[in-house]
Amino acid sequence: MSPVNGYVRASAVLLFLCLLQLPACSSLPRMSVPRDPLTAEEHVALGTAYEAQGLKDLAVREFQAALEQRKDYPPALISLGNLFFDAGALAEAETYYRRVLEADSSQPSANNNLAMVYLQRGERLGEAERLARTALEQGGPLKPYVLDTLANIYLRQGRPRKAEEALDEAEALAPPNNTTLRARLTKTRQELTQH
Repeated sequence: MSPVNGYVRASAVLLFLCLLQLPACSSLPRMSVPRDPLTAEEHVALGTAYEAQGLKDLAVREFQAALEQRKDYPPALISLGNLFFDAGALAEAETYYRRVLEADSSQPSANNNLAMVYLQRGERLGEAERLARTALEQGGPLKPYVLDTLANIYLRQGRPRKAEEALDEAEALAPPNNTTLRARLTKTRQELTQH
């Protein structure tokens, strides 16, 4: 055997022995899945901020990221439902509101908003009234909005007296500085006077 062949053979054996030791090396790069640094609550807050700025696609992305962490998180589901409702995608909105109600049938926002879906479609008005009444039982700051929903349901059902009662109560409860709600109630009042 020539000295060159012996050298090649020794190098090959040495390389083989080194390769056997590689799995034990701790300096090899490791694959890791990045962890989402935001909580579901933070994703919803960010999505709400995007929505307020008119960045609907980014808002949807954040609400969906919240649902990846918490599958049936009501604030994310309601927010997605609201975005779809505003876009006129009532079937999608209904799906999100129903998911909330499957977990908590008394949830006021989902009840009121699903009632608004039916009102918008002009269908299932008896069910819409039941949903709005369920939301109304919860009280709280949503109450004047729910009363406005009820007033509109009553108008659609041809019950102007009941509509007026609900609207009167909504106007009494509406905060004076909430111009958006006040404008909505004014619009309902105008529709009532036309009946």
